[in-house]
Amino acid sequence: MNVYDDIVKGLEEAIAFEKGKGNARVQKRIVNPIEEFTSAQVKEIRKSLKMSQSVFAVVMGVSIKTVEAWEAGTNKPNGSARRLLHVLKTDPEILTRCNILA
Repeated sequence: MNVYDDIVKGLEEAIAFEKGKGNARVQKRIVNPIEEFTSAQVKEIRKSLKMSQSVFAVVMGVSIKTVEAWEAGTNKPNGSARRLLHVLKTDPEILTRCNILA
């Protein structure tokens, strides 16, 4: 079965379910809250990855000034930066596996 057939099958199942026929597969996921990081923790994560502030900034998708501010405690990472910091802390090898670092 190709991708097109999978999509058509899924749509047909959704239409049947909407009409009260058939069963829908349901999966529930719990998303853990985003962890907060102190300036020391940000610096610790960066150093554990053996990165300069400028390389770490590129990996995080922020400016070097932002990394400096995080590590100085002037600003705190928020949103997706906090989620990415959590991923890097939990699984530092992800950068290699995802071909972000060669």
